[in-house]
Amino acid sequence: MNTRNRPERNIRPQPAASRPPYGLGTPAGALQARPRQPVFAPQGIALNPDVAPNPACSTDAGRPCRHPLTNEVENQRLLAHELTVKGSFDAIVPVLKRIAGVQHETDFTERAQAIAREQLGFELPAQILADAWVADLDMRALYGECVMRTLRLMAERAQINNPHQGTDEAVAFFLDSGYHAVDISPCSDGRLKGLVRYILRLPDGAVRSRKAYAGAMFDVDANVKRWVETELMRFREGRPVTADAGTRYLKVVVYHWSSSDPTHEGCAAHCSNVTVAAEAGLKRLNEFRQAIENSFCCGASVDTLLIGVDTDTDAIKVHVPDAAVEMNLYRFVDNIELYRDSVNDDASTARLKVHQAIQAASAITGWGAGSGEPHEGMRRLIASLLINNLSQIEYVCSNWGGRYADIGHAERFISVGDGFEEFQLRNLAYFAHLHTVEEGAPDMDVGIKIFTKLNVRHGLPAPVAIHFRYDNRVPGCRERTVERCQRVKGAIESRYADLAQKGLLVCGMTVQDKRPGSPIELVEAVVA
Repeated sequence: MNTRNRPERNIRPQPAASRPPYGLGTPAGALQARPRQPVFAPQGIALNPDVAPNPACSTDAGRPCRHPLTNEVENQRLLAHELTVKGSFDAIVPVLKRIAGVQHETDFTERAQAIAREQLGFELPAQILADAWVADLDMRALYGECVMRTLRLMAERAQINNPHQGTDEAVAFFLDSGYHAVDISPCSDGRLKGLVRYILRLPDGAVRSRKAYAGAMFDVDANVKRWVETELMRFREGRPVTADAGTRYLKVVVYHWSSSDPTHEGCAAHCSNVTVAAEAGLKRLNEFRQAIENSFCCGASVDTLLIGVDTDTDAIKVHVPDAAVEMNLYRFVDNIELYRDSVNDDASTARLKVHQAIQAASAITGWGAGSGEPHEGMRRLIASLLINNLSQIEYVCSNWGGRYADIGHAERFISVGDGFEEFQLRNLAYFAHLHTVEEGAPDMDVGIKIFTKLNVRHGLPAPVAIHFRYDNRVPGCRERTVERCQRVKGAIESRYADLAQKGLLVCGMTVQDKRPGSPIELVEAVVA
């Protein structure tokens, strides 16, 4: 298989021997100052019996885990980004409480705007403030507006951080592994919202698509269409490689579970049953591959990969395909076990153990037995994902003691449509990808159920951010996309009319050009 046929006009040349291949760990030079001390407690348990043990490792008092392959610089950058974005959303309620306390003052409007500018970074809707003298301040409408404005403000700031940095290197790595496109379908659960940037540590632009669906139950027909578009681009434009390059399309499904409370905080779409979730994801992958092979034959094929995520720790479980690209629920590499096994090693030994773990999974017998090892490109890709995820495991260990405090849902808004590429953060948004509300009803129903517990029970509305992308190269595309936003908004308000009439459902609408870095454009609601 030719995996290196890529046009240099699309990918920058790689600096020779200046760094290790993308995703294969930290440069050795960055590890020299790291103390090589064992981090496991003598009994292998937490020293404080009142604190839940760290699921990744148990350390001496006051000393965190330190894995030799962790990218600590990236961990610090991602932490700063997460605290900034989530802190901005979490500041809304305290600020509104402060504003509510001065709503009967004579200079209320001026004081409220001054507080909002200082604490939130934007002004509040003037009409809502101006009407406060007639009746009490409409806090539900004000809350919804604050969420939507914070969303747009954070998106603008996120673009400055250049989320597409490293895209060329990642695409080159995928091509070297034999894949011209990587398409990921995770569950729409908000705890997987940081899947690409955090859990897998991949640049946004390197992934062909990452549409989320409830229970990871992606639309097979829509994904076949996306495959056709990708292959047509290769035939017509040679992007990212020409059609004779011998590379493949990789389809990935990501399911999840909760190791702390597996029967209640797992995937809601599969009733928190991790086995059902994994089986359903594998079945959908097989249907997709079969659809491609049945429809196009003549060598048309795809590779598939099933990944599980423990949303309490962000550790992944990769189900290793065999030589025939078939997967098995009992043949996998559990990365949290790999972390424990290699945390005391030097970098070279730790990398070796990653590859040995993949080989051991391929050689398993019994129910997990397969027909040999996957091809070299797949092995290299799996090793890269496992190593990247080691940094995320340590990210959770360093900042949250190995397990997130919010093991359940804690999303700030429901994202409907194409989603915001600028936001890749755990528990920031519940994502419902849909073309029409009727088609995406299961996803929306789960999202409303989640926000009924998070917001509605406390008198706050469920914020719904409707966002679709358009192609400015296509005449009239923006206008049709705006109409689509209006249509989806009306359908959502009609489906959940009881919430909408009580002010417990707030919908904001935005559109955005498909070009990377394009600004988010506000769509005004049509007044009846």
